[in-house]
Amino acid sequence: MKKDKMIEIRRANIEDAIHIALLGRITYTESHGEYIENKQNLLDFNDKHYAVSNIKKELNDKNNLFWIAFSDELPIGFAKICLNENPQNKEDSNYCKLQRLYILNDFISLRIGSQMQDIILQKCIDLKFKTVWLTAYYKNTKGIKFYKKYGFEQIGSIDFFVGETNYENLIFAKNL
Repeated sequence: MKKDKMIEIRRANIEDAIHIALLGRITYTESHGEYIENKQNLLDFNDKHYAVSNIKKELNDKNNLFWIAFSDELPIGFAKICLNENPQNKEDSNYCKLQRLYILNDFISLRIGSQMQDIILQKCIDLKFKTVWLTAYYKNTKGIKFYKKYGFEQIGSIDFFVGETNYENLIFAKNL
């Protein structure tokens, strides 16, 4: 008889910075590592974006909201939205950006990503945002399929550099 896993998803706080930094490094490598030709660039990217000090700084920014997911107390995923950020960098505050939504590969089958997505979209609605947007690497078909399932539609593309290499990302948006 298989025991059901206890899942907890909650808003992250500064004490979660170490977990989020480690989750970020692992999940970004799991989801994007195969696409990045220069592995030193991947390591440098992770060192910069998923340094504990950087995550603490992001957690302390009132325009960032983080969530963290646990399975039987083990941290297994996280998400981040950036408030008042739009895809064209204009002074329109009706937008927020889903910047990160990552789950460890071993736990994707638990559908925690869907649960986190529901929580995030509801929070965006509660905060009275009109549109939520995100970017996804054009070769990340699994991620793109996931977002399209939630009604996100492609509205453009954007350059995204890891090291000196540009990895074209598609921009998706959803009206709330």
